Amino acid sequence: MKISFTRTTIGTEVSAPKVAVFSSRGPSPIYPGVLKPDIAAPGVSILAASPKTTIYEHAPYHFLSGTSMSCPHVSGIIAVLKSLHPQWSPAALKSAIMTTALTYDNYGMPIQANGKLPKIADPFDYGAGFVNPNMATDPGLIYDIDPLDYFKFFNCMAGLGSGDNCTTAKGSLADLNLPSITIPNLRTYQAATRTVTNVGQDNAVYKAFLQPPDGVEMAVKPAVLVFSKEKKVQSFKVTFKVTRRQTQGDYRFGSLAWHDGGDHWVRIPIAVRIVIEDIYSKIS
Repeated sequence: MKISFTRTTIGTEVSAPKVAVFSSRGPSPIYPGVLKPDIAAPGVSILAASPKTTIYEHAPYHFLSGTSMSCPHVSGIIAVLKSLHPQWSPAALKSAIMTTALTYDNYGMPIQANGKLPKIADPFDYGAGFVNPNMATDPGLIYDIDPLDYFKFFNCMAGLGSGDNCTTAKGSLADLNLPSITIPNLRTYQAATRTVTNVGQDNAVYKAFLQPPDGVEMAVKPAVLVFSKEKKVQSFKVTFKVTRRQTQGDYRFGSLAWHDGGDHWVRIPIAVRIVIEDIYSKIS
């Protein structure tokens, strides 16, 4: 028999991060065309200060788990980003966090999601991935959104808006300039438009790298974005075409990444569900 003291494990003896079994999952039941969750952050057994009330009255610190722990991590990262980039909008800050997120663990393997049966995590488990604060400070490109766009696409779709804001609203929810693309009902073909702003070096060239969802042909035009001091904003269109209907019914996942040949990989997750109209139209 051997007795040894407890110890802190440092390094790669344990694979991390992993998505906790209790973590909320997507898709969004209210707006399935918007990917949820957005991001994953540390939230299991976090040592945190606590008020000396109720169950916490015996000690000033406790190990806690849940959104109450992951949210402060993300809030702190946002505070740092805002201090570095005070002119950035909330959407720009969110974009920087999502497009630089990690999808691989400390072994270089895909992040795992715990559940009834452990599996490789997908965007419905962790959104864009696990938050990476250092990379988020220099994302290269951002997907920015005017606050009025939220009003147009959400309030107007729900019948809560009125006046010019709704009458001038065009396009679909797929065109809301989020750092993700979700198509819950792809029957044959659909397109989504996105706009990116260069926040890195003035003269930059980004090339598109695609990972199409299974059963979907995916293309982006233009496939190369050229930025300059005078031209910091570029738009592009992503098209989705069903190629294999045997994959219908379940969500399939992919990604689109813009790479400048250097340190910037600006990646967004993609979720698509192929739907055969005569079977799924009434339940979509």
